[in-house]
Amino acid sequence: MNWKYPLGLSLLPLFLALLFFAASLTPSLIPRGWFMQGVLGGVVAALGYLAGRFLMMLWRQMALPRLRGTAFLIGHLIVGVPVLVMLVLALSKAGAWQNAIRSRMGMELIDATPVIRMIGLALVVFGLLVLLGWLVQILFDRLRHWLYRFMPERTANIAGLVIVALLLFVITRDGLLDRLIGFFDESYTMAQRLFDTDDPPPDEPLRSGSAESLIDWGAMGQPGRNFISGGPRADAIADFSGAAAMDPLRVYVGLANAEDPQARADLALQEMLRVGAFEREVLIVAMPTGTGWLDPGSFDPLEYMHGGDVATVAVQYSYLQSPLALILETDAGLAQARALIATVHEYWRGLPEEDRPRLYMHGLSLGAWASMYGTDLKALLDDPIDGALWAGPPFPSARWNEAMAARNPGSAYVAPEVGTGRLFRFASHTQDAGGPGGWGGMRLMFLQYSSDPIVFYEPASLFRPPEWMTEPPAEDVSPDLRFMPVVTQFQLALDMAFALAAPAGHGHSYYAHDYIGPWNAVTAPEGWSDADTGRLKARCDNGLQQGCDN
Repeated sequence: MNWKYPLGLSLLPLFLALLFFAASLTPSLIPRGWFMQGVLGGVVAALGYLAGRFLMMLWRQMALPRLRGTAFLIGHLIVGVPVLVMLVLALSKAGAWQNAIRSRMGMELIDATPVIRMIGLALVVFGLLVLLGWLVQILFDRLRHWLYRFMPERTANIAGLVIVALLLFVITRDGLLDRLIGFFDESYTMAQRLFDTDDPPPDEPLRSGSAESLIDWGAMGQPGRNFISGGPRADAIADFSGAAAMDPLRVYVGLANAEDPQARADLALQEMLRVGAFEREVLIVAMPTGTGWLDPGSFDPLEYMHGGDVATVAVQYSYLQSPLALILETDAGLAQARALIATVHEYWRGLPEEDRPRLYMHGLSLGAWASMYGTDLKALLDDPIDGALWAGPPFPSARWNEAMAARNPGSAYVAPEVGTGRLFRFASHTQDAGGPGGWGGMRLMFLQYSSDPIVFYEPASLFRPPEWMTEPPAEDVSPDLRFMPVVTQFQLALDMAFALAAPAGHGHSYYAHDYIGPWNAVTAPEGWSDADTGRLKARCDNGLQQGCDN
């Protein structure tokens, strides 16, 4: 390292950093404001700079000739001028690129991007990351020079690199980060108990958390309390349908209500038996998102469609937002889904077929992934469930990937068709669910938006375009979206983090209007008509990610 210039700045790596920054200004799936763009630009610029330094190191290690004098100046001009031109063009188009996405999502257009603030933030992020890289370099240099006392230089260099890499991994993944996650989980649990009187427990005996319930209201957590307190009652459903209706049953077990996944599943089953959940027409086993939240826009329409003759059970497994839980607490959701689904299915299959409810699985986001994992179709073959509706399935979901791999040739990647639709179907804000006819013995439905990065992110986008990028863009995807190695990967990763910032019906913001068709196709409510679908959509179409009675 050149200690006279501790950051080791060089023009060619800086040119690559500027090129990456210019590329980051192009559109992706979710609209970006100046702050998001500044962070993204700083990160990818630092990656570009790192890549440039690495290429220069390889050049030196291969002892290739270096440009000097006039040739050095001309070479930098040949590289630098086009990069600067591309940067100016990208900055001039950045606002229009973002407005193109915003207009397709029905969002308010922005007048201009605050370029100075965005560039300033990008420079701060870039500087911090380069400084961090410099500190890691110092650590590596000190360590390898110390190892020179005990082993040959080349061996010491390799050993030093391995030790530094392991140290960083332990600090970020298995050390400090895990302790922070545990601290926040424990803090949240304590907060639940401190504020458990904010919402009074329900008066209705059949509601979880009531005086008669087996589930403690305070330990249930706010997401569970909201789910139990919300939803339509029998009078609202009867007013909509013009016929007699029932109060829907909702059972929720919070993470703090029992010590481990199986204990929570057993508690959920006992509460289901207490309230008579297995005596309803439709039984839904739902997995919540990472925070424990359940989308009222999904459950309210279903309860209207079946006259309230629905029971839903859900168990919390995390406190983290789904994108974080997807990375940091994967096993927690999978273990809870496996325990809950197996426990409920085992009891359900022991009931006489003519007396038991129709059984469906459901989940949104990370809840969909966990639900798919817990729904072991091979184990259910001798007594299969009736179906499932999985919304916003995260890209690693095995069942979703299985269905995607079987899609018909020529069908769009973001709106696939599988065979004749007897087992798998896909629906979205633009793709019809196909109605309740034409199914086989089990109905598996995926609800996904074409602009949802949590569904369509692909790790291989680091070096090759995702398949959906090679097809004509969907109606809410910018036609200016282009694949760029490395940069696209980080654009989509940032899109995942802010996927809920998109308006309802786009990104990862699923809402009531788009659940109605899939629920109709999967659960086939008796006597339900297209006119009923229209009336319910009108009731639920409040343009917000909430239920039908808000």
